[in-house]
Amino acid sequence: METRGDHTSSVKREGRPPRRRKSSNLGADPRGDTGVGAIATNLPRPDGSGADSPTGATAAAPPSTASTTSASASTDRNGHTKKPRERKRTKAKKLLRRWRRLSIRHTWVNPLILIAIILSAYFVRPGEQNPLHWALFLAYANPPLDERTDTLPAHVGDVTQYGKGWKDVAFVAFYTLVFTFTREFLMQRLIRPLAVRCGIRKRGKQARFMEQAYTALYFGIFGPFGLFVMSRSPVWFFDTAGMYAGFPHRAHEAYFKAYYLLQAAYWAQQAMVLMLQLEKPRKDFKELVLHHIVTLALIGLSYRFHFTYMGVAVYITHDISDFFLATSKLLVYLDSIFVGPYYMFFMVVWGYLRHYINLCILASLLPPFTLRIPGTTIVLEAGRFATVGNYTLDFSRQQYKCWISQIITFFLIAALQLINIFWYFLMWRILFRYLFKGVQKDERSEDEEEEEGTETANGDMVKPKIAVNGQPISSTMSSVESRPNGDLHKRKGAGKR
Repeated sequence: METRGDHTSSVKREGRPPRRRKSSNLGADPRGDTGVGAIATNLPRPDGSGADSPTGATAAAPPSTASTTSASASTDRNGHTKKPRERKRTKAKKLLRRWRRLSIRHTWVNPLILIAIILSAYFVRPGEQNPLHWALFLAYANPPLDERTDTLPAHVGDVTQYGKGWKDVAFVAFYTLVFTFTREFLMQRLIRPLAVRCGIRKRGKQARFMEQAYTALYFGIFGPFGLFVMSRSPVWFFDTAGMYAGFPHRAHEAYFKAYYLLQAAYWAQQAMVLMLQLEKPRKDFKELVLHHIVTLALIGLSYRFHFTYMGVAVYITHDISDFFLATSKLLVYLDSIFVGPYYMFFMVVWGYLRHYINLCILASLLPPFTLRIPGTTIVLEAGRFATVGNYTLDFSRQQYKCWISQIITFFLIAALQLINIFWYFLMWRILFRYLFKGVQKDERSEDEEEEEGTETANGDMVKPKIAVNGQPISSTMSSVESRPNGDLHKRKGAGKR
C-alpha cells in the first residue's frame, strides 16, 4: 500500500524537469582579429527593422489591398490622374525600393552581378590585349633575369616567375569583390541553415556563428596553402635567414604570388566591412581597427619593397592561429563539451605562432648581437636583417634593405605584437575564470540583441514567448494575472493539505 509520503515523492519525481548538463561555455568570447562582421550580419532587415522586428513584416499584402493599390496607382493623393511621366517615375521608385530590399536581404546578389559583368566583358575579347585580363590572372610573367629570385629550394626546379607592378592592384581589387560574394553567399545559403540545424535560434548568436564559421573555412584552406607555399621557399620552417638571403626578392613563382595577393584581397575586404561601421562597435573595436591598419600597412609595404618572405611567415602565423580561434568560438556557441580542452590547445598554438615565432622575427630586426645562455650550449643570434644579404639603400637595384626599412618594419611588427599580447592577456583571463570561477558574463556583450527574438533558417523572426505551465502568455501581464485559474485552485488545495 502506497503511503501519502510515497505518493508525494513520486509526484515530485514525475513533475521535476530533467537535469540539464552544466554549460561548457567559457563565459566570454575570446577576442582576436576574427571579430570582423559581414554585410549580411550587419545590415538592417529588408523592412528597415532591426533585431527586434519580424523579418516577415514585408509579406505580400492581402488581395483586396493589392487590388486597391493597383487601382489607385494612376492617381495622386488628391484624386487627379497622373501623367505618363509621373507614372514612370513612380514605377522607377518602386523598382528601386524592391531592389534595395532584395540587396539587403540577399547581400551576395550585387557582388555576383558585378563579377558576371566583368567576366562577360573579358570573354567578349579574351587575352592579354583585354585590360580585364590582369584582374583575373597574374601579371608580369618571365621578368628579366636580374629580377628573378635565385634562392628557391632545389626541389622547386626551374619554374615560371612573376614580377610586380601596378597591374597587381587590379588583381587584388577583383578578388576582393570575389571574397565579398563568397563570404556573403556562404554565410546566408550554407552557414545560416547550419546554425539553425545546430539549434542556434538567436539572431545575435547566429551572426557570430556565421562569421566564425566562414573565418574557420577560409583559414582552414589558406593555412595549409600557406604552409605549402612556404615549403617551396627558402623560409621553411620560419627560417629568418631565408627572409633576407638574396635580397631583393623582386619575383616569385605563381603559387607564392597568388597566395600573397589573395591574402591581400581578403584583408582588404575585411577592412572595407570594418570601416563601413555597419554594426555597433564592439568593446575591442579600436584594437581591431588598429590591427587591420597595421596589417594592411605591412602587406602593402612588404610587397612594394620586396620583404615578401618575411610577410609570408607573418601570414601563416596569423592564419593558423586564427583557424583555431574561430573554431574555439564555434564550440562555445555550440556549447560543446570539448570547449575547455580545445581552448587550452588553442592557447598553446596561439602562443607559439603569434608570440614565439613573431618575437623571433622581431629579434632578427634588432641590431646584431649574440647571446649565450649560461650553463648551456644555446647561442641566440639577433640582427640577421643587417648581417644576411645586402644592407644598403640602392634605388636603381630596388635594394631597400637598409636602416630606414629596418626601423619601419620593426615598429610595425612590434605594434602587431602588442595587440596580440593584449588579446592573449584577455584569453588567459577567460581561461582562468573558466577553470577557477566558473562561467561568467560575456565581457564583449555581443549577445545584447539575442533576447529580442529567434530566427529561422530562411531569416524569419519569431518573437520570444513566456510560458507558464506550458501555456504562452503576454510578457506585459503580471505574474499573478498570467497564471491559469485552475492552477490557482490547485495551489489553494495544496495549501490546505
